[in-house]
Amino acid sequence: MPHIITRIERAAPADVAALSKFGSATIHEAQGRLGALSARLKPVDRAMSVCGPAFTVQSAPRDNIMLQLAIHYAQPGDVVIVSAGEYEEAGCFGDVLANACLAKGIAGVVTDTGVRDTQELIRLGLPVFSLSVCIKGTVKETLGQINGDIVIGGQVVRPGDVIRGDADGLVVVRREDAAEVARKSAAREADEAGYIEAYKSGRTVIDVCNLEAVLKAKGLTTDL
Repeated sequence: MPHIITRIERAAPADVAALSKFGSATIHEAQGRLGALSARLKPVDRAMSVCGPAFTVQSAPRDNIMLQLAIHYAQPGDVVIVSAGEYEEAGCFGDVLANACLAKGIAGVVTDTGVRDTQELIRLGLPVFSLSVCIKGTVKETLGQINGDIVIGGQVVRPGDVIRGDADGLVVVRREDAAEVARKSAAREADEAGYIEAYKSGRTVIDVCNLEAVLKAKGLTTDL
């Protein structure tokens, strides 16, 4: 049934801020290789980066009435994320709605359909991630839901979960796990910094990654 929920439980602002320091790939790895949305969802511009609580939308394909309502009800810092049936042949979002988002303080928009006016979106600087770029317009006919659980990019996203997006992709973090995932992401980055320093000092990949025993067990031989 069509329904709008306006009061949701969001991840703590401090946890969102902590996660925003790490890339999507680091977060994905740190939480056990979970939460990655489909690689088909891309930023309009690779410089775009977003991190914030999900404000979820279930929309009909080629229809953006629920997206417009979400922009009306979303709070500053929210990421409006729209499941619209992975329909590529429609531009459900463009520069006019981007200006509405900026006026509300919305952090970004993610949709599994198309967007348009991409040069203006880049100029405006609002982070936008989409399945496609398409000039074809939409209608405003079919009601859906706002702030229910949605499936987008192969992942279940709940209202208030953290969405982190950058040039590498998008990842969702459960709101109750956000603090722990931020801690694990920091630890992973520290480990990787150690690997880099080891390589710079002259150590080899086989040495640093402890591959010798693994390769021997698998029966790999060389001519050395």
